[in-house]
Amino acid sequence: MALPETIREFRTSHDGYRHLKLRDAPLEKPSANEVLIKIHSVSLNYKDLIVTNSTYKGWKDDVVPVSDAAGEIVLLGAGVVGWTVGERVCAQIAVVEHNGDITPESTASALGAGVDGVLREYACVPVHALVRFPENLSYDEASTLPCAALTAYNALFGLKALKKGDSVLLLGTGGVSIFGLQLAVAAGATAIITSSSDEKLELAKRLGAKHTINYNKTESWDEEVLKITNGRGVDHVVEVGGTGTIAKSANAVRYSGCLDLIGFVAKGEHQIPSSLGGHQIPLGVAILKALVIRGIMLGSVTQFEAMNRFIAEHDIHPVVDKVFTFEEAVDAFAYLESQKHVGKLVIRLARD
Repeated sequence: MALPETIREFRTSHDGYRHLKLRDAPLEKPSANEVLIKIHSVSLNYKDLIVTNSTYKGWKDDVVPVSDAAGEIVLLGAGVVGWTVGERVCAQIAVVEHNGDITPESTASALGAGVDGVLREYACVPVHALVRFPENLSYDEASTLPCAALTAYNALFGLKALKKGDSVLLLGTGGVSIFGLQLAVAAGATAIITSSSDEKLELAKRLGAKHTINYNKTESWDEEVLKITNGRGVDHVVEVGGTGTIAKSANAVRYSGCLDLIGFVAKGEHQIPSSLGGHQIPLGVAILKALVIRGIMLGSVTQFEAMNRFIAEHDIHPVVDKVFTFEEAVDAFAYLESQKHVGKLVIRLARD
């Protein structure tokens, strides 16, 4: 494959995603123990939105945004073994080598935030961060795996592994929650999911959700979860809401169950305040019920590989709501911000 001398890439500004800058840049060549990837597709996460709005901790000025991509290896750096040109791959988001334990160094190495990300036509990636994605997935589908899918997998299988007969509560129908739904159903668990949209809940039913709750119509959705589970509560809550939902999530989970803290999209809150009370974690409930409260930040390469085997075994296909062209990147961010989507939004880069 003849490689270009220049590539196209987007970079952030201080004026939000509507002012992303599309520019030409020289093609980087891989260093020792790196490969050059031609990026076919990228997918968007809520984190990418707050990076482009300059509100993400650890954000690098003028960064190439977006962390999740799928592509093919087109060039090997010196010393690379075990990989060949043409292989279809994803990259772990934290490109500093680690075993899954989060460190300041791994956090600072996050693609699309601390270091340049993947909203560009080619990128160099260290081989220790590479993962082959399942053969049953397209590039569009595989681009959704590194953040949302791996986060959901880590939540449900990383500490107290979900098993057949367990129950899971998923909040909303965004990327992490929909992946959590698909993984839970494949594992033989009972999935309960919430949304403000009956239309989105119908899609969730088609994906295997056993119970659905419209939280606009059922304000006390936590009590509804307890009713569904005969007062026991669920084994896992995939908690993506943050301060707006966490008290109800703690009520909905069973004694010694897992409260998997992942996001903060409810009511626009970006962090859990240090003061207690209101909508913060209810300490009395947490202690009384001996809850396992665990912050989830992605996962290791080993977990990524295990997840990919699970996806291939159960022929799981990520839910891609809409695909945008590279030139429509700003429109993709706007659609993400609208929260009209179910599952994931993808930007397709490859023009061949």
